[in-house]
Amino acid sequence: MLQLSALTPSSHWTWGADDGVPSFSRDTHWAWGLVFITWSTLVPPGLSRDTVLGHLGANITLTCQDKVPANATVLWQVEEQGSAGGWARRLAEGNMLLLRRLRYEDSGRYSCSVGSHLLRSLRLLVAEPPETPQVSCYRRSHDKDILCEWPQQERPSPGTRAMLWLKRRFVAENATEQRCRYFSKARKFVCRVKVPPGTDDTKHLVVSTCVSNSAGGSAGKDKIITLSGVPVKPDPPINVTVEALEKAPQRLRVNWSYPSSWDPRFYWLRFQVRYRPEPAAAFMEVDQVTTTWLDIHDAWRGTRHVVQVRAKDEFGHGAWSEWSQEAVGTPWTDPRDLTSEMEPFSLQFPVEDGTYLVTLPPELFGEDHANSAGGSVMEPSTHPVASPYAFLVTGGSLLLGIALFVGIMVRYRQMWWTSGQERTKPEGEGQHMLVPLGLPLPTLNDTPLLSHSAPSAPGMLHITHSDYSSSGQ
Repeated sequence: MLQLSALTPSSHWTWGADDGVPSFSRDTHWAWGLVFITWSTLVPPGLSRDTVLGHLGANITLTCQDKVPANATVLWQVEEQGSAGGWARRLAEGNMLLLRRLRYEDSGRYSCSVGSHLLRSLRLLVAEPPETPQVSCYRRSHDKDILCEWPQQERPSPGTRAMLWLKRRFVAENATEQRCRYFSKARKFVCRVKVPPGTDDTKHLVVSTCVSNSAGGSAGKDKIITLSGVPVKPDPPINVTVEALEKAPQRLRVNWSYPSSWDPRFYWLRFQVRYRPEPAAAFMEVDQVTTTWLDIHDAWRGTRHVVQVRAKDEFGHGAWSEWSQEAVGTPWTDPRDLTSEMEPFSLQFPVEDGTYLVTLPPELFGEDHANSAGGSVMEPSTHPVASPYAFLVTGGSLLLGIALFVGIMVRYRQMWWTSGQERTKPEGEGQHMLVPLGLPLPTLNDTPLLSHSAPSAPGMLHITHSDYSSSGQ
């Protein structure tokens, strides 16, 4: 019997073993009111001589007898769990049996025999001593019971038991006992604390914990709490969903609900959202969210995102809840881009060796059209569809070329029209006789072609050949 004595008279813990699994009981006799319980690490009870304790993952050798006749054949057998007697499975021959990398399933009764003569029977227990509890207590809401829990680094051995005791400090009364439960996914023990009725919110309560199994036991340090001082730690939000928004390739809508243990009619919660694209390892966080939805505006195009939400009291009291279960979602993708995304978008640049080896992803060259006006949606095509900006550049260049061509045509048309007008002017208007260049001038003769005659009437003009020639020049 193992006893843990407190500073009070006649107060002790008793540890007994029932089929290899220890159990605890407490007997307390109060002589006066001041009580301080002192815990120490529990030592496992003495194992019987035919019991062998093995550690998980270790190797162990079982020995049948110190001396075995040379011509005798020793056979090892193990009793299957749940069998109603008899030896179910043969293992090996030899005086020693080596078991490698022990598992919890290797626990059982092993026996060695020569023929039908039983030589020895051993009980193997594969277990690890329990970890010392590091207890923290909280409420799931302002009107819920107190929960105390402590995490486990490793999975506890089968048959591990955890207990919690609660009593009012400086009050002569027996402690109430509660069984704690292990949650494998969260990897922690959780105990529901039953507060004695009529307990004042400001009165101190003493919480004691202990864990035990076949390999030993361990007690946690006493924790002093008050009902008003226990922090509020809500349960994680539930029903977390991630939805894509129409025509918004970089936005996601996240929705969630209050946990069932929290009544929003009396107190509200504030939330924190974290998200990341699946290729990234780090989360981005958004704080001070008071609604049950959030729009993400910087999501990666065409990439699945992981989102989680946690909650806290609206006034900032207490602690954050655990993160909710992961929810995933992918932003909206334009159906016209589905075909073009099948092939990588390559943009090549020359490097030093003269080759072109740079390929860039298509996400780097897109724009967010979340706020653009709606229009007709084209059906998916089997041919790649060029970017609308390429059409704008091509159309602008074409219009500019047409404008230049029209300008040139108008200019030449004006020039042709002017030259045509000059060619159709009346004879003698602004024109001069064209004289061939390089032709020799005619030789002038002093002999007149016409003889001079006296004018027949005054005012008449007489023209000679020389005068005509002079006027022609």
